[in-house]
Amino acid sequence: MLLLKSFILGFSVSAPVGPIGLLCIQRILTRGRAAGFVTGFGAATANLIYASIAAFGFSVVSSFLVEQQLIFRVIGGVFLFYLGLKTFMKKPSNTAANLEGESIFAMFLSTFVLMITNPVTILNFVAMFAGLGFEQSSSSSLVAVTLIVGVFLGAISWWIILSNVVSLFRNKIRPHLSRVNKIAGLLIIILGILAFIET
Repeated sequence: MLLLKSFILGFSVSAPVGPIGLLCIQRILTRGRAAGFVTGFGAATANLIYASIAAFGFSVVSSFLVEQQLIFRVIGGVFLFYLGLKTFMKKPSNTAANLEGESIFAMFLSTFVLMITNPVTILNFVAMFAGLGFEQSSSSSLVAVTLIVGVFLGAISWWIILSNVVSLFRNKIRPHLSRVNKIAGLLIIILGILAFIET
């Protein structure tokens, strides 16, 4: 039951279409389903690390990350702005070549960095885990691992679904890819600017 709850939690945390979702959709349209999944996998890996810190209560690490959140937010904002600008300027390819140009690792790393620069995620996971009845002081390591695995599987499931659904409509959307790139890039740039304002 706890695994199911944490699975739903991981799924719902990943589902809102923010900068990662926009980037994932844009990459699916230009590079294919595998590119979208790798993008989502980078985000899910970052969530896995932060969920682990929250569940196992690495207080020294988590407090340091939260204390330095201003620096992380600035880095994240700059990176968002860069990715948005890159997406906005991107010219659609005439061929549907999967994973051409940017490597799989580069796509994974870009979304991982984007997610890992938001240490407040630790506090979000602490609050959400508490909502599921998890207490660091009294709960066992097995319970913590169950929570982490559930969150990770839920997140991965969302990225698989998104990659497959967008991929189904890829051919219909591709003629409008230039417009999609402009809109997605602009939205990511706006999110980057908002990250600065919120600091």
